[in-house]
Amino acid sequence: MQILNRKAHFNYAIEEEIEAGIVLLGSEVKSIREGKASLSESYIAESQGELYLINSNISEYKGANKFNHEPKRKRKLLLHKKQLDKISGRMQTQGYSAVPIKIFFNKKNYAKVLLGLGRGKKLYDKRESIKQRDENRRNQRGED
Repeated sequence: MQILNRKAHFNYAIEEEIEAGIVLLGSEVKSIREGKASLSESYIAESQGELYLINSNISEYKGANKFNHEPKRKRKLLLHKKQLDKISGRMQTQGYSAVPIKIFFNKKNYAKVLLGLGRGKKLYDKRESIKQRDENRRNQRGED
């Protein structure tokens, strides 16, 4: 099961993608497996030398009753020191943003977050993306 952030590529010009682990509770993992999570409006922020996924909504798991989690809590991302330094350095100095693109399970069934490093698009860039997408659709249909 994958949870996608559909607006990530539309709002940002993603230049690099980095895979990161995420610290989750058991009820959160089960909720993600059911597909009851959302990355829209979520973002990555740095706090005390660590990166956190903030404002992502993972719905409560029905079977967990009193052991459930808070749906919009901040979740720590697990990265190597070099990756952490690279991302936080770019975010601070070069005007880049780190954006969560998707949450997925790898081959070992660990929950991972795919982060995109990129700059925000301007309005005219977004219009160009829409135009390009429409043109690709027309070409696939075989229209002129």
